[in-house]
Amino acid sequence: SYDRGSTFNVFVGKGQLIAGMDKALVGMCVNERRFVKIPPKLAYGSEGVSGVIPPNAVLHFDVLLIDLWNSEDEVQVQTYFKPEKCPRTVQVSDFVRYHYNGTFLDGTLFDSSHNRMRTYDTYVGIGWLIPGMDQGLLGMCVGEKRIITIPPFLAYGEEGDGKDIPGQASLVFDVVLLDLHNPKDGISIENQHVPESCERRSQTGDFLRYHYNGTLLDGTLFDSSYSRNRTYDTYVGKGYVIAGMDEGLLGVCTGEKRRIVIPPHLGYGEEGRGKIPGSAVLVFDIHVVDFHNPADSVSITVNYKPSNCTVLSKKGDYLKYHYNASLLDGTLLDSTHSLGKTYNIVLGSGQVVVGMDMGLQDMCVGERRTVVIPPHLGYGEDGVEGEVPGSAVLVFDIELLELVSGLPEGYMFVWNGEVSPNLFEEIDQNHDGEVLLEEFSEYIQAQVDSGKGKLAPGFDFEKIVKNMFTNQDRDGNGKVTAEEFKLKDQEAKEEHDEL
Repeated sequence: SYDRGSTFNVFVGKGQLIAGMDKALVGMCVNERRFVKIPPKLAYGSEGVSGVIPPNAVLHFDVLLIDLWNSEDEVQVQTYFKPEKCPRTVQVSDFVRYHYNGTFLDGTLFDSSHNRMRTYDTYVGIGWLIPGMDQGLLGMCVGEKRIITIPPFLAYGEEGDGKDIPGQASLVFDVVLLDLHNPKDGISIENQHVPESCERRSQTGDFLRYHYNGTLLDGTLFDSSYSRNRTYDTYVGKGYVIAGMDEGLLGVCTGEKRRIVIPPHLGYGEEGRGKIPGSAVLVFDIHVVDFHNPADSVSITVNYKPSNCTVLSKKGDYLKYHYNASLLDGTLLDSTHSLGKTYNIVLGSGQVVVGMDMGLQDMCVGERRTVVIPPHLGYGEDGVEGEVPGSAVLVFDIELLELVSGLPEGYMFVWNGEVSPNLFEEIDQNHDGEVLLEEFSEYIQAQVDSGKGKLAPGFDFEKIVKNMFTNQDRDGNGKVTAEEFKLKDQEAKEEHDEL
């Protein structure tokens, strides 16, 4: 048979062999080798075989058993590893991805997906595989390892596959299941941690910042936001992420941790992407850091208000306050307490982010409140490098310590009493008909010191006075004449901000 390059294939004990060989093969194991001596009466007798075997010849056979099966055999399954957790097993019409080594019964390797470095991907139980494999894969868990032995009539039969598998060959597949899903599957969600306080859940159109680890079903890591040390920031429910993630991120709380399992038709499909193979089920373990909606305004929660709360902050007031600034997940960003000094601003002057200007409105001295500021009213998509992440929702715990009432809008200086009818002459101390910046500055300082006038609180004196002087110096020659000099109420409101 070695010379012919093919095995001898035959049923034993059915008269297809000489009597001696029929007896000699009984009880043999695959890969067993026997030397068989057969007398003429159990071989070809006194006649022999013309031109080949003489009459009354004793025959000697050196036999190596390669394969054996019985027509009543079924597929044999031997599981040698099974994961502790097995939430789901392979069913008919599932799509699976698995690795295998394929050998004959004698151990000869005929094929291996490992050598190709690519899984075998197919539907189960609908005829895409040989019948024995269709049966042998049923009931497997992801991560399970089993040996599937298939008789030839449930494999490639009498003809083989015409290439690597000869006719009547039993096949042995050493299989590890990496992935399975059904085309009818939706996403599955497993809540791992939900905060006790959850005032709001994410909805379509919200903007989320979250961390994640992305793995395949067998645990292979393909991506992680943690390794980049930066959250993934996106709108949800609007097609900015894969369909399964769009769905899985709805209904989450800030601080929530959940596992989202996404079938490939809601992930990256048959083609895959990058480190993600085609037809792969994806597992995302996510941690929601914060979320907001572009339509959100500032949220204000009053934690304490004094019984005497009649003077409320307004635009233009000079405020001194303490604050702790943090992210929604509690990460501390900044604190005036640690600096040992208050934060001082003129309300509504653009010295703080818009959301803080809004959050400090209508507050009285001694009041404590929590102000939540969405990023479009805070530091926006860019954040502050090294301090505030991009698109971050900010939480300020504020205590107002001091309030100095500001001036009416548009004014940097006001009189506390009647304005002198000879104002220009009073400012022009040397009576030369011209007022210089120094004269102007000295006069304003004197009015403030005497309590006759008031400057807008919280601004630099020299800058205010210079601005007032420049507005009066209409020809820009560094001098103000009586013809140029006008009071605020003598000006068109849209033109100048001065006396």
